[in-house]
Amino acid sequence: MTDADELRRRTRELLAAHPPADTERLDFLRARFDAGLAWVHFPEGLGGLGLPRSLQAVVDAELAAADAPDNDPRRIGIGLGMAAPTILQYGTEEQKERFLRPLWTGEEVWCQLFSEPGAGSDLAALGTRAVREGDDWVVNGQKVWTSSAHVARWAILIARTDPDVPKHRGITYFVCDMTDPGVEVLPLRQITGEAEFNEVFLTDVRIPDGRRLGEVGDGWRVAQTTLNNERVAIGGRRLPREGGMIGPVARTWRERPELRTHDLHQRLLKLWVEAEVARLTGERLSQQLVAGQPGPEGAGMKLAFARLNQEISGLEVELRGKEGLLYDDWTMRRPELVDFTGRDAGYRYLRSKGNSIEGGTSEVLLNIVAERVLGLPAEPRTDKDVAWKDLAR
Repeated sequence: MTDADELRRRTRELLAAHPPADTERLDFLRARFDAGLAWVHFPEGLGGLGLPRSLQAVVDAELAAADAPDNDPRRIGIGLGMAAPTILQYGTEEQKERFLRPLWTGEEVWCQLFSEPGAGSDLAALGTRAVREGDDWVVNGQKVWTSSAHVARWAILIARTDPDVPKHRGITYFVCDMTDPGVEVLPLRQITGEAEFNEVFLTDVRIPDGRRLGEVGDGWRVAQTTLNNERVAIGGRRLPREGGMIGPVARTWRERPELRTHDLHQRLLKLWVEAEVARLTGERLSQQLVAGQPGPEGAGMKLAFARLNQEISGLEVELRGKEGLLYDDWTMRRPELVDFTGRDAGYRYLRSKGNSIEGGTSEVLLNIVAERVLGLPAEPRTDKDVAWKDLAR
């Protein structure tokens, strides 16, 4: 019996024991995790079976055919795409047991406390401090552009634990309880009218040393796992043909012939081809992930995602003419997820402006591709051997 046959058998046993039509959604998801069918490439006991990542499609197909509930991955994308792989690689056995199951089922939402007002593109310059006091770390600082902080229970956090060494050293990685005293979340209203992002103030927040990921001072290396997975999560999602931003534009073109011009036709054809190339490249990257952790290639995918979204949404506004200038709702909301294709053209155009900032700015990602993919000489860096406390700020 092949692994695929075994997975089909296990999935059908799950469906027989927990019929989706008669089982509460959360109960079904917990049972799926316990059966090792959440992410089959994870170890046994942690939602997986230690099988190749590519076999997840076998499970997903069986469950989709049975109309089984999913874990609403868009709502918990930071947990699934960033926290989980980092915890799996660097967490203790106790941390894996505690966090991975409620993370996957969506019972606990995660956010990412990385960027700061003075440390965005230059993340290693972060100034949030964590000082050891007995078995705890006392954290003080400010984080910014934090998606989902207003609904999150947990956060992945990097903080400076040693200011006497260069900036890429002396950083430590923690798991922060967002309900702890001293954690304050304030909304950041965006150009779309929503407050999908937040700023987070940390004042004497006590984090037990048992919620540290990796070694003290090794947080930058741990964070690279998170960042590489983040770029793949943002730019490397598997999509059907005409999935994503290109879909609404193509539908409008087909359904509204009166809007067509020769110039818009040429631009749409070019962007359609580029979107398809990006989609197929994402498929190839997904297949490469079967062999291991994502590397710098994810930076290239995220670059393409940002550029295409901005160009496609701009074309859609032009195609729709006066309609493209309309905006459906400026109401201040704090949404749990971003829906790029579920709202109108104006929203897509405005929201896509953030794509070249979030998840690593395009300028920084270009450097990563140049240095780590193409092997070009690195930019001169005069601060590599300077202690963080001595840097100009």
